[in-house]
This record gives sequence, C-alpha cells and structure tokens, in this order.
Amino acid sequence: MTAAAPPLLQVEGLSKWFDVTRGVFPRKVGEIRAVDNVSFTVRSHEVLGLAGESGSGKTTIGRAVLRLIEPSAGRVIFDNIDVTALSRRELRLFRRRMQMVFQDPLAALNPQMTIGEILSEPLIIQGIGRNAAERRERSAELLESVALSADYLVRHPSAMSGGQRQRIVIARALAVGPQFIVADEPISALDVSIQAQIIALLEELKDRLGLSMLFISHDLAAMEYLSDRIAVLYLGRIMEIGPSSEVCGNPQHPYTKMLISAVPEPDPERRRRRILPTGEIPNAASPPSGCVFRTRCSYATAECAATVPPLRQVGKDHYSACLRADLTLAEAAGCGSSAQAPLAAPGDERQPIEIDKNRAVR
Repeated sequence: MTAAAPPLLQVEGLSKWFDVTRGVFPRKVGEIRAVDNVSFTVRSHEVLGLAGESGSGKTTIGRAVLRLIEPSAGRVIFDNIDVTALSRRELRLFRRRMQMVFQDPLAALNPQMTIGEILSEPLIIQGIGRNAAERRERSAELLESVALSADYLVRHPSAMSGGQRQRIVIARALAVGPQFIVADEPISALDVSIQAQIIALLEELKDRLGLSMLFISHDLAAMEYLSDRIAVLYLGRIMEIGPSSEVCGNPQHPYTKMLISAVPEPDPERRRRRILPTGEIPNAASPPSGCVFRTRCSYATAECAATVPPLRQVGKDHYSACLRADLTLAEAAGCGSSAQAPLAAPGDERQPIEIDKNRAVR
C-alpha cells in the first residue's frame, strides 16, 4: 500500500494582526486579529474554497499565503519549501509557481497599458521569452486559453467589459505557468450569466493545466460546484472544513448553517428556512472570549465563553470547531438546489457551460 502524497500547500498556524494606532504621533493602542491561528492544506490538483462573510479574513489569508502581505505568525509550506522564509530575491523567482486572480479586475489592470503589454509584463519580469515576438505569441496563446482572440492585444482595459477584464486577469495569472492560484472573489463583480462562464472557465483551466486553487468567495452555491473542499471562516478562525458535499449537505457548525440558509433558492416550489443570527458582529479588535461566534449563536452555552473550541473530527476529512456535539443541523441537501444553480446544463448537474471561443464574450 503506497503512502498518500504530501499536500502541495500546507498552512500552519497562520496569523495576521494589524496595529490600531491613535494620535498625531501614532502610537499603538491595540491590534486587529484579521487571521488567528489558521491551519489547512491544499492537495495537488485540488480546489479549496474559503467561505465567510465580509471581514472574516478570507482575502487576508490569500494574500498572506502568497506573501503579498507578511504574516504575523505561522508558516506557509509549498511543495516542501518554506515560503515564509524566502528572501525577497528568492520570493521573486518563486512567484512563477504561485499567482493571484484579484477581485476587482478594473483596479488590477493598468489603464494606460494595452492588454498585450499587461500580459507581457510578467514574462519580462520572469525572463520568459527571448524577444518581443515570442512574448506576443505567448500573450496571444493566453488570450486563446481564456476564450478571447488575439485582437484584444491592442485594446485597453477601459474598452472591455467586466467579464472580459476578469478573463484578462486570469490570463495574466497564468502567464508564468503557475501550479497554484489564489482566486479572490473572481465572480463577485459580475452578473449571473457571466459568473457562470467564469466558473466554467476556471474549472476547465484547472482540469487542463492541473492547477491547485484557493477559491475565495461568499457564494456558497458556486463554491460547492467548483471546490473539492470548503473551509468556513468567521472573525479570522476556521469554523468548519471538509468535503464540499458534506459541508453544504451536512453542516456541523451553526455558522455554516446560517450561511447556507442565506443562499437564494432558485426553485420557487422550495423554501429554505432563513436563520437570522442574534446580536451584532463583534469588533475584530476585541473579539469575544472562547468561541468567537458565540455572541450570535442561539446554541451558545456558558462553556462556549470559556473555551476556544478546537477542530474536532465529525466525519471523514470533515472537522467542526463547535463544542456542541449534540446538535443536528442538516436539513437540506447542498448549498444550492438540486438543479445546482445556473452552472449546470439541463439533465447534468456537473456539466459546465460550453464556452464557444469563436463567439464574442461580454
């Protein structure tokens, strides 16, 4: 019997704290714990979804994993290399293996550069391509991979739609041939029909290029479709992590159940019972003791205020940070409906939308 392959990405005790300062001459008066002792793994060719409300720490984790911001504590191990220990020169070379798709494509693209210049820039920085002609050819191939023609090379971002710009951001992330992608809310700024196309594109690229991915989103229906596993975050801590079908179909944490209840139900014949949290969102500079979700949880007990709940195993590869092992939370199958939102073709729940590369993309 062969041993299981080690994970491609291993995050150990990752924390990121931001100082709170006051005064004309700034002095530290506190800190915001945006991410607090988070650990997880991503296997080769796997998509791990990071779910949670705004302010839960999803984007901070993605940026800290890539060292776009420096972690306050913890380690990030990628393919047995300690990313947190790399020098600036080593990190620059290492960028070829890990890239990011940013949330706002308009802000992520230089409006004064053409698409050809934008796609050539990472190639120049990493020394890919012997001359301008080779880099232009590579740029045209990247556009083709995201269902755009080479005609877009001479355009500027302002002359393109939101969906087209998001494809350019994806193409730029793929320019240097990475193994791992952090996709930070790649569909949040798009309308529903374009969201479906981008999700289908990401799935196709993952399968064709063998990518691993950290998919950050608050859209649990899209996340269930694309992700192999889902980690649910609240105030910088993991509340639940496990296979996407288990987290959505058999939630073991009250916060996960609350998020699922907020997912719109496309079938008018079905009604999902909406679970409204009690209380207000705590101040991240002064989080509650014990379980950080306890101030909004209707199941909280006195023990929840005294004990920080560890992740306990509740199923195969399924863990929950809840002290209440007696709760039964599963009511519905999946974060979406049985038809699985607009991402599936009729009669096939897992079949992605077919992308016609000869058709103009909005």
